[in-house]
Amino acid sequence: MKTAVITGASRGIGKAIAQKFAKENFNLAICARNENELLQTKKELLQINSTIDVCCVATDVSSKIERDNFCKKVNEHFETIDILVNNAGTFLPGNIADEPDGRLEFLLQTNLISAYEITRNLLPKMMKQKSGHIFNITSVAGLQAYKNGGSYSISKFALSGFSKNLREELKPFGIRVSTIYPGAVLTDSWAGTDLPKERFILPEDVASAIFNAYQLSNSSLVEEIILRPTLGDI
Repeated sequence: MKTAVITGASRGIGKAIAQKFAKENFNLAICARNENELLQTKKELLQINSTIDVCCVATDVSSKIERDNFCKKVNEHFETIDILVNNAGTFLPGNIADEPDGRLEFLLQTNLISAYEITRNLLPKMMKQKSGHIFNITSVAGLQAYKNGGSYSISKFALSGFSKNLREELKPFGIRVSTIYPGAVLTDSWAGTDLPKERFILPEDVASAIFNAYQLSNSSLVEEIILRPTLGDI
């Protein structure tokens, strides 16, 4: 049975991805900050598929100590790693000129360095296997700057650059790297909005796009996926 590692998996996009791979009979390693939500997610995943193994570790990906602990447990728990989805991240609005001191550093730790270090910690198994697929979930904010994007947009542009470099480095090892650029997705971040559901991407659609890209033969790769609401960006 294959194994998928998914960060930020207790809600939103990450949870939808975990549910999709559970249905497809993958063992799972998942993390999120809130331990109660993470344990509830594990319970729900096992209700979807009771035959899989779900390893969950409460992890704040902005903390190096907690990132390293998560990777250590994943490496100990599973012999192989077939998929890594670097999904964990956070959005904080602001303008470069007046956002609080430390905002850039925090968002880089959470949105970029977490993916960089988790990937580095889990890569040895994939490189030894000479197989695997890494999905880095950035944002359309990593393609086009916009007002009030500030450090968030900077961190997502940086994540896109990381993903492109990783793609080049891993070609000789047969490891595929895909970058996902979602627009507005209907998650808790939009709680309370007056906008109709039809104006958003559904988390399940992001999960389906990722799984469909994974299913291609090893001779092909979807390098980038841009997902936007049908009616355009919000």
